[in-house]
Amino acid sequence: MAAIAIPRLPVFSDFYPFLYHVARMVAILAVAYVVTRIVHRSEPKLRSSFLATIQRGGRSDVETEKRAATLGAIFRKSAAAIIWVIAFIMALREAGFDVGPILAGAGVVGLAVGFGAQNVVRDYMAGLFILLEDQVRVNDVAIINGTGGLVEQINLRTIVLRGQDGTIHVFQNGAINSLSNMTHGYSYYVFDVGVAYKEDTDRVTQVLKEIADGMMKEEKYRPLMLEPIEVLGVDKFGDSAVIVKARIKTPPIQQWTVGREMNRRIKKRFDEEGIEIPFPHTSLYFGEASKPVAIKMEYDREELRAVVREVIQEERAAERNPGGGHTEHQTH
Repeated sequence: MAAIAIPRLPVFSDFYPFLYHVARMVAILAVAYVVTRIVHRSEPKLRSSFLATIQRGGRSDVETEKRAATLGAIFRKSAAAIIWVIAFIMALREAGFDVGPILAGAGVVGLAVGFGAQNVVRDYMAGLFILLEDQVRVNDVAIINGTGGLVEQINLRTIVLRGQDGTIHVFQNGAINSLSNMTHGYSYYVFDVGVAYKEDTDRVTQVLKEIADGMMKEEKYRPLMLEPIEVLGVDKFGDSAVIVKARIKTPPIQQWTVGREMNRRIKKRFDEEGIEIPFPHTSLYFGEASKPVAIKMEYDREELRAVVREVIQEERAAERNPGGGHTEHQTH
């Protein structure tokens, strides 16, 4: 009588190898997570090291802080990506996959993707050179391809700007044709002060210097003004004003704070000194039969309406009686 083969039921010991590999996979992922957290927590110390290194070059504290923040963020993101790629490969090997062909295939695929996605490779290369050449940093104010804003992020592939109205602008590094950094090292606030033609420009220059010197003596603005105001002189002759150009050197991103306060004081001081800041004048024309009517704003509304009605009536009378002549009025 033939023996009947009874299938052997699995025992708990058969699961030991499976549990062993699962445990190793979990341990690998856990170690990757812990190392990533350590890298994140070590970023402040790394930033301090960057600060100490960069300060040897003689740069200001603001400049070194922005440079260190940019490099620290790039290092943190790059290190995290490398850690998780290695952990994923090790986890695949523990799961029983032969990672050799996978890596070889990934290399071939990466080469094909590199040829097919040349713009992506271009973006990464451009981003690398932007970092190495220190063209722009986080918290700089920059103009990229004609769009200005505060630099919020610098990645190897993109740069993120936030406009004054809060709009986010994202630029691919390889597509950046022009980049103007307005807060690199130091900044200037440039004034174009328009005064009437009758004013003495030497007196205007002296008043501007007195205003700036007064600001530099105040504790609030002394750290924000690196040098005394530089009055460049008469820049051009406008339609109704002489333009005097001047500038003040400030720390990065502080030029607008100094400039707005300076503008406020210029207006107030010019009013006290009687220096005229001209404004546009308007002339009204009512056809060829009438000379221009110059209108000054000291007339009240009813008087102005009466003047306009009188001119219109004369215009209509001239149209009804072309040969009878017309009366010319000019209001000053």
